[in-house]
Amino acid sequence: MSRAFSRRTALLAAVGAASTLLISCTVGEDAAAGSAGGYEFTGPTPTATVIEESRRAPAPTFSGDLLDGTPFDSSALAGEVAVINFWGSWCTPCRVETPEFQAVHAEVADRGVQFLGIDVEDQRQLAIAFTEDLGVAYPSVFDPRGEAALAFRGFPANVVPTTILLDRRGQVAAVYTGQVRGEDLRRAVELLLAETAA
Repeated sequence: MSRAFSRRTALLAAVGAASTLLISCTVGEDAAAGSAGGYEFTGPTPTATVIEESRRAPAPTFSGDLLDGTPFDSSALAGEVAVINFWGSWCTPCRVETPEFQAVHAEVADRGVQFLGIDVEDQRQLAIAFTEDLGVAYPSVFDPRGEAALAFRGFPANVVPTTILLDRRGQVAAVYTGQVRGEDLRRAVELLLAETAA
């Protein structure tokens, strides 16, 4: 066996082990365990699905400033389906999924669906450039210290990107960790729109 071949084999084995570790840290059922107001959350929601209505927990309240400096309070989301996306300008999967989120936003914005980005661990100028470059029309909270993410500490909002869907009652209806495809987001939003408001 040549030295180059054995080095290549060792490198492939190391990459495979690292990939397995990363996957097990983010998608395992117990990987994102936490609690919110007595509600036990045991893992991310499979994409394009939502949590059963009887098992949903109320979303936490949070506030902050948008990228343009305008104050924002989560009470503004009340009564509508909400898509909350934690992102950063430094995040490659965010750059891939954001144009798809914008496309879904454009389709459903007039149907009682609000989109809100939460920009974490970032610089304001870079975040603004990111949204302008990608043509993002929905607002984003500027959250460099992760205060909004801390409000969601009972849910796995420490992975970037993470997308949290709220139903019209303000309950957490889905938590997606990692990149989400536009078609999967669209399907989940349609499921929530089909629900009868309380």
